[in-house]
Amino acid sequence: MCGIAGLFHAETPKPVDPLRVERMCDAMVHRGPDGAGVWTDLGIGLGHRRLSIIDLEGSPQPMHSTDGRAVITFNGEIYNFRELRRELEQGGAKFKTSGDTEVILAAYQRWGLECLDRLQGMFAFALYDLDKRQLLLARDRFGVKPLFLSRLSDGSLAFASELKGLLAHPLLRRRVDPQAIDAYLTWGYVPDTHSILSGVTKLAAGHFLLLEQGKPMASPRCWWDISFTERATGSEADLSAELVHLMREAVQSRMVSDVPLGAFLSGGVDSSSVVALMSEASAEPVRTCSIGFDVAALDETSYAQQVAKKFGTSHEARTVAQNDFGAIDQLAAMFDEPFADASALPTWRVCQLAREKVTVALSGDGADEAFAGYRRQVFHHNEEHIRSLLPQGLREPLFGTLGRFWPKADWAPQSLRAKSTLLALAESGEAGYARGLSVNTPEARSALYSVGLRGKLDGFRAEDELISLMANTPARSGLDRAQYADLTFWMPGDILTKVDRTSMAVSLEAREPLLDHRLVEFAARLPERMRVRGSTGKFLLKKCMERYLPQDILYRSKQGFVTPIAAWLRGPLSQEARAIASSSLLAQSGWFNPRVLSGLAEEHIAGRSDHSRVLWQLLMLERSLSNLGVSG
Repeated sequence: MCGIAGLFHAETPKPVDPLRVERMCDAMVHRGPDGAGVWTDLGIGLGHRRLSIIDLEGSPQPMHSTDGRAVITFNGEIYNFRELRRELEQGGAKFKTSGDTEVILAAYQRWGLECLDRLQGMFAFALYDLDKRQLLLARDRFGVKPLFLSRLSDGSLAFASELKGLLAHPLLRRRVDPQAIDAYLTWGYVPDTHSILSGVTKLAAGHFLLLEQGKPMASPRCWWDISFTERATGSEADLSAELVHLMREAVQSRMVSDVPLGAFLSGGVDSSSVVALMSEASAEPVRTCSIGFDVAALDETSYAQQVAKKFGTSHEARTVAQNDFGAIDQLAAMFDEPFADASALPTWRVCQLAREKVTVALSGDGADEAFAGYRRQVFHHNEEHIRSLLPQGLREPLFGTLGRFWPKADWAPQSLRAKSTLLALAESGEAGYARGLSVNTPEARSALYSVGLRGKLDGFRAEDELISLMANTPARSGLDRAQYADLTFWMPGDILTKVDRTSMAVSLEAREPLLDHRLVEFAARLPERMRVRGSTGKFLLKKCMERYLPQDILYRSKQGFVTPIAAWLRGPLSQEARAIASSSLLAQSGWFNPRVLSGLAEEHIAGRSDHSRVLWQLLMLERSLSNLGVSG
């Protein structure tokens, strides 16, 4: 796991200053504290920061191919590199190292762009072909590893694993993109379709960019996408056996490491499944770690301890105090872009705990998206059934009228919060799912914005991107479309960004075996009743793990990491909430209506309403803009 950066002059090749590339890499030293390297040639510069995982001494980067005709800087892990190496050696390839980086070089030289289809793993890399004077930038299927891009004022393209790397270049403009503000306030993160800074983009998951010197800048192209158009056949028992086989292979392939390896263990279905299969494959006790909270209602460590005891793991647990709000400045700094998923804080804490014992940790991320484990996916599946019974002409006046007049009840149990469900049923399935996934509705955001910001947005609504994505999804049902949106939009922007930044902040490599693409492709072919059964999501995954895990682990209500931000914003962070409307960078930006911001803060502090999510979003936005050195 590493950090990469570089510069490329496409249309008019110019010399590249190696010190600039070095500074870009040094801004990401946390991603690779074990080594560094820079290589430059006319019009091209590649840089690397290394976290040693495989072939600890023998794979420095940037790396040249054995014939010297190609150079690569690579961030990630290729889990099938040994199989690819054997195939390449049979064709005459020679290797000087025992790692996976050189295998990518040889695979590119043998198969060209088709090498991407053969790579199983997580990656972002820049590969320069000296004969063709071409630069290939590529990102893995799900976007586990990030890659930021920007066209600079001198005509060059700058790229880096994190926005920090680009910010280290003096020619990068620091001007906020208004559409990114709207997207952030819609989702709680800046999706891969945007960047907080105008002129900065992100290479999308499953895409590559091929550039050639002397030619105009090209556009990214898709090399892989998930399809839900086919359906698997077979009995529940047969599909269950196939699923266990695929999971076992995915876990075992990610246990290859030349440094200490362990796993995150929350006590939920996904991490417990990974630990169960790791224990099955390991001759030594698996190292596991979990984070608990000093609030009983938020603490799940007893379930993690139960799983650890069952499989005899070497388990470490630590309790995080509910007043752990003092780290929000560090949190904002590690993400660069505003990021309001409050579970980032405990995720960072569990990464810190893991790093005390291991350098690589396996997680259970990806299963909810692939196997329909989110409650919103189950709700959407059932709502689509209702939509199929009533035409749009009846649904809109019936459910829309009820939804508009139904009281908003943040205080009520989830089953009594019908307002959002009624409003969703009045819309198309795509619009309804976007409404359920969003943090703030278009109406709520419009009330927050100033006249000036609304003018800059010029009708842009962030949810329209998700609605369009779902409407054009290779899928057969509403559940398919919802899962596609989660896998391609939500997961790269939120879940994988959270894990990448928090793990890399402590120089820990996180691996996601349940995001093995063969496993996800299998899940996408499952009949709906094998994914959702009644109110149960991840049906087949839970069923096949019954041989490993107890019922109270498999079928208890999903909780996840919860941070008490509502209490913080009424207590120790109440003055921070008030400052958002009066004295903060946001108050001075001119983007927001200060009266509305002040009202949200005072209503929340007084306990009349729960505005914690939007206040937390605004607080993290203010911190991020301050770190970036930008304003309105």
